[in-house]
Amino acid sequence: MNPIISKKTIALGVVVILVFIFLLMTNPFSWNDAGNRTVVERTTGEQIVQFAPGLFYAGFFAKEKEWPNQISVTYQEEAAKAEIEDNGIEVGQIMIRFSDATTANVKGIVQFILPSDEKEMILIHNTHRTPNSLVAKRLAPYTKECLQSSAQLMSSEKHYGGGRAQMAQDFLDQLKEGVYLLKTEENVVFDSLEREKKRVYQTEIQYDKKTSAPKRKLSSIKEYGITVADAAVTDVDYEDKVDQKLTKIIDAVTKSSISKQELMTAQQQTLTAKAKGEQALVEIEYQQKQEQTRQVVEAETKVKVAEQDKLQQRIAYEAAILEAKKIKELADAEAYSKSRIMQADGALEMKLKAQIEVQKAWADAFSKYTGAIVPQFQTGAGVGTNGALNFMDIMTAKTAKDFALEMKNK
Repeated sequence: MNPIISKKTIALGVVVILVFIFLLMTNPFSWNDAGNRTVVERTTGEQIVQFAPGLFYAGFFAKEKEWPNQISVTYQEEAAKAEIEDNGIEVGQIMIRFSDATTANVKGIVQFILPSDEKEMILIHNTHRTPNSLVAKRLAPYTKECLQSSAQLMSSEKHYGGGRAQMAQDFLDQLKEGVYLLKTEENVVFDSLEREKKRVYQTEIQYDKKTSAPKRKLSSIKEYGITVADAAVTDVDYEDKVDQKLTKIIDAVTKSSISKQELMTAQQQTLTAKAKGEQALVEIEYQQKQEQTRQVVEAETKVKVAEQDKLQQRIAYEAAILEAKKIKELADAEAYSKSRIMQADGALEMKLKAQIEVQKAWADAFSKYTGAIVPQFQTGAGVGTNGALNFMDIMTAKTAKDFALEMKNK
């Protein structure tokens, strides 16, 4: 059985539906995404800023505007884009002019951080109403002003020759602290490439005499509490005449480098040849000194050897003299001894030895004689005479006579 719905129940349901529709239309609650903050304008005129992400109470009929916590100003493309994408807005490439009046198109990016103070955020919201307006009216012009001021501090040639990092540093410093106050001085220099004098305007930073700090223009973002997270210059595209000039400079520098390298090579070769020559002279001198030393040592050795030989000869000579004296003395002693003996016995012993030898000689000769001892024919001789015996008698008589004669000698 279907229940009977009373009129009171139907009326209550209609009221609930109407309240729900009313709440949907008025929506006193809102949601803040991470990475954003929401500025709320209530019907009472009160303004609040919701920094924390998530659901929060905004109030009935409140107006809301989301702002990114960080806004990136990019200048990469040739044309600007009005819409914000990924918390960044493209403002188009920025043209800069160096101190030598040459120009270039610059690409880069700057990241700005919106303030965390509610009053400062409300001031930004009331002044610019939208992030696009903030970028177009404040952040982009300020970025361009800082970049152009940095470019005026150097020439395009200096920038190309190593001044990129310096310009990027000057750019970031001015973004954070304020634009430099500059002064320009006129100088006349000689252009070695074009071989003519040129009037050059040198731009320099003005410094406070008391603090020695750079003088600056009041920052247009500091008064709103906006800070700079980072800034980068990704590319610098010089105008055509700068490229042509740089090409000439590069060619000249290349030729100069080659000439310097050739000069250094020649100088090095000269030094090497000189060093080798000096080394050869040192070696020759060393060899000659070695030879001189060898000859000196050899001569000294010969002198010492000669002195030693002389000493040995002197010793041998003196020894020979002593030996000769000794022999003479021995000979004199022996002669004296023999003389005394001979005087004592009349040299009998020697005479006996001599006679013995003589007798042995003729006896030996006689014994070897094979001829006839007795003559075959005799005249007037007596019978029984023996020739051999007669010969021996004669020799015996002669010997006795010799001994008798010698015996008379004292």
